[in-house]
Amino acid sequence: MRTLQELMSATAPFAKEDLKRSWWHLISTAVVLVLLIVGTLSPLPLVLRILMSLFAGGVVVRLFIIYHDYQHGAIFRNSALAKPIMNTLGVLVLNPPNIWNRSHNYHHSRNSQIATASIGSFPIMTVNEYARAPWQVRLRYRLSRSPLPFLSGHVLIFIVGMCLSSFIKDPRKHWDSLVALLVHVGFVWALSSVSLSALVLAYLLPLYVSCMAGAYLFYIQHNFPQMQLKPREEWTFLFAALKSSSFMEGNPLVHWLTGNIGYHHVHHLNSRIPFYRLPEAMAAIPELQNPGRTSLKPRDIVSCLRLKLWDPEHNRMISFAEARPLLSQARTLSRAH
Repeated sequence: MRTLQELMSATAPFAKEDLKRSWWHLISTAVVLVLLIVGTLSPLPLVLRILMSLFAGGVVVRLFIIYHDYQHGAIFRNSALAKPIMNTLGVLVLNPPNIWNRSHNYHHSRNSQIATASIGSFPIMTVNEYARAPWQVRLRYRLSRSPLPFLSGHVLIFIVGMCLSSFIKDPRKHWDSLVALLVHVGFVWALSSVSLSALVLAYLLPLYVSCMAGAYLFYIQHNFPQMQLKPREEWTFLFAALKSSSFMEGNPLVHWLTGNIGYHHVHHLNSRIPFYRLPEAMAAIPELQNPGRTSLKPRDIVSCLRLKLWDPEHNRMISFAEARPLLSQARTLSRAH
């Protein structure tokens, strides 16, 4: 295994943007989305319009990944034209730049540290922490590790978590969170005055699908069976990329819709690599070719969702069923002391 500096040097050639290619991906993706939205408003059969609406949700995920890459400085680094476009896109997808940058940069710099793994990501408790926690904390934790955040991601994660909470905490710093909320309400009001089908098919359903898919993709990037955590004093950036970030297998359509974010271990090693060059980097660098893997197959989805608590003794995530005897033992020891 090469050192972090050696691997960063190996990835450097792939961290070079092709500006024309970046614009092509942005414009072509936006055109596909517009055509799908127009289709949902057309007199086509309802089944086709629903399918277009669902697919539009997937395309919104791809647009978010393009925005995500811009915020990392991977694309449009020196483009004055791209800045207002990307900032507007962040507002439209309920990920305004100020809160997104703060939480996501923190996540990149501390991902897989046991003490801070929950910040900017899904919460993780150890077996002992869960055993000693009050029932209210355990209940909140169970809900946060359930399908609820995905099924209600549009409201809980993006409207409340990303926008409303950040604005309430610091209105001056997160003024763009209020803008995102007002724009969202404005779209709902405008489309509802057209028709219910326009509101649902052209806006709410695509946004709901993209928020649900985005939340789940973010979950499996760092919550998969082979995932590992380290205490802060043992943590390294290289460990976080190669041992705590997954590779999501999928067909070309899946990788197109998700903007190659499934090559997440490569992205965490060097976030300046444009999304369209991540496959090249993985193929060229041997150390990146054996990551922990997952997919969108039902079996892999179930395997990831059953991961609930970190077991430091066996160095892996376990289910609540697997944790039951360990929790009982931890509570017994706690009472004894």
